[in-house]
Amino acid sequence: MAELRGRDVPFRGGGFRPGHIRYVGIAVFVVLLLLIEAGTRAGWISNLTLPRPSDVIGTLWSLAKTGLLWEHLIPSVGRFLVGSAMGVGAGIAVGVAIGLFSLARAGLVPLVAAIFPIPKIALLPLFVIWFGIGESSKYALIALGTFTPTVVATYGAVDNVDRALIRMGQSFGLSWASIVRKIVLPGAMPGILSGLRVSLAIAIILLTAAEMIGARYGIGAYVLEAGSLYDLERLFAGVAILSIMGVIVNWLVGRAEAYLLRWRG
Repeated sequence: MAELRGRDVPFRGGGFRPGHIRYVGIAVFVVLLLLIEAGTRAGWISNLTLPRPSDVIGTLWSLAKTGLLWEHLIPSVGRFLVGSAMGVGAGIAVGVAIGLFSLARAGLVPLVAAIFPIPKIALLPLFVIWFGIGESSKYALIALGTFTPTVVATYGAVDNVDRALIRMGQSFGLSWASIVRKIVLPGAMPGILSGLRVSLAIAIILLTAAEMIGARYGIGAYVLEAGSLYDLERLFAGVAILSIMGVIVNWLVGRAEAYLLRWRG
């Protein structure tokens, strides 16, 4: 019994918190690229199917040196930022209103449910008719594409806030605004940020589609031109740029989560 009392008991209250293992994601990408490189050089993979990763990297380097990369990337980033800001900002506001007010829920949930399943790419010709072939139609498409998933994620996150905490705040005499600011919004923030990852990924997809119609510069226009010429190195270089954009956006959302949710410990 004395030996049992003197033994240290391991801590088991980690709460299934995922650990951070550095460089594993990078290693997966490197191994995959090396396998494709080896397969194309050995002839297991046809160059008509997949280009060599080294050739794609060389194309990216050439684009950067000539400045053509920035001519396409800067307009794309601008369209992505403007359209996403419009859609996400409106989506969070509407989602919070639906979560807090019964009248907004009764009036807006059926509307959002009707709009959400519509493929937004199918609306691009309509937006070109409404807003013209310039930047406005691209902003509108990205904004609508990010709006509906953000609304759904936001009001779902507000609904999932622990009602016992809200009742506790009411019991202590907190005002409605204080309860929303100190309890509802912090409690809903994990769900809102999770929805943001999905919404911004959709924004990149819609950005590419919008730039394939009526855009001279942009990653989507570059990909379309490369595909029409069957230039696989340039085509996959454009796809790689879009993939890198997605990774950077995901990383930025992760940094936002680490800052805004630091109270969780």
